[in-house]
Amino acid sequence: MTALDTNVIVRYLVGDNAEQAEAARALLDGLTPSNPGFICREVVVEVAWVLERSYRFTRTRVAEALMDLTASDSLVVENSDDVAAAAYRYRQGGAGFSDLMILTAAERAGATPLYTFDRRLARMQGAILMESPGSTSS
Repeated sequence: MTALDTNVIVRYLVGDNAEQAEAARALLDGLTPSNPGFICREVVVEVAWVLERSYRFTRTRVAEALMDLTASDSLVVENSDDVAAAAYRYRQGGAGFSDLMILTAAERAGATPLYTFDRRLARMQGAILMESPGSTSS
């Protein structure tokens, strides 16, 4: 198994640097189910962030890219079920992808509700907004 970093995945998906994209494509195209690439959760979260912030991908495009990674039989995506669930929710709008990965992991662990000060995340089922003493809710 070969581990893949964020920048390799981004180059493979975006192809904006021709030389690096070609190298990334050659590496990923050479992976097989018996010799797969490994993508850890942290890389998945970074890929989502980079695609959205640096490349202005829509939520739908980000979610589709992540789902394509989890669907590949030549890639092992850590916690792929969590990634798929978070990508589905992310596509619907609301909280950021990293927050949805946290919520999904909490749900998988049976650790809900998830208490948060993040108002956007708190709108998601399974999360509850914490209020600071003296604050007013809006």
